[in-house]
Amino acid sequence: MKLLHIDSSILGTASVSRQLTASIATQWLATHPGTVVDYLDLATSAPSHLSAESLGFRLPPDAQNLTDAQRRENAVSEALVSQFLAADVILVGAPLYNFSIPSQLKAWIDRIAQAGRTFKYTDKGPVGLAAGKTVIVASTRGGVYSTSDAGNAMEHQESYLKTVFGFFGITDVRFVRAEGVAMGDAPKSQALAAAEADIRAVTGVAANEGRAKAAA
Repeated sequence: MKLLHIDSSILGTASVSRQLTASIATQWLATHPGTVVDYLDLATSAPSHLSAESLGFRLPPDAQNLTDAQRRENAVSEALVSQFLAADVILVGAPLYNFSIPSQLKAWIDRIAQAGRTFKYTDKGPVGLAAGKTVIVASTRGGVYSTSDAGNAMEHQESYLKTVFGFFGITDVRFVRAEGVAMGDAPKSQALAAAEADIRAVTGVAANEGRAKAAA
């Protein structure tokens, strides 16, 4: 099994989403020994945003008349989509920035959203080509958005990620959420405790513990 671990927060060691993805990765490895982890830090190595040159990935790698810039950008896109397709599990740290995801994470998604690789168009509409994968999103928010219609209407983070991964054909998208982390020490502690409980559930730790108790 291969796990692709992606962080996108720009806050380094102060990042809550990085704290959560580290915990998720550790607990996943504990319940899925032998998993091979590939790590991508988009805060330090994000691809450039789409441009006329980076649209070169839509052409065959050996296409004639590509500029040097298009060839370079095509190589970046090919490496990223190949890394994504090779993974069985994708772990994404996704903080909420200005009601959406970090632009670095969006740039990565733009590179892997490739017709013929992660989706295709048919006479009945688009079809995802990356089915069978599991995505785990560590979602962090300074405020609270999940408990009201107004809050849900403002967030384009979890809703966007569920939509785009679903467009790629991935139906197993799991969220570990910590919100209200900028509202004071007590709300942050409560949010992290709730997130840790979610981590135990999505990684299988809680299920393993339940089986162990039943067998005791």
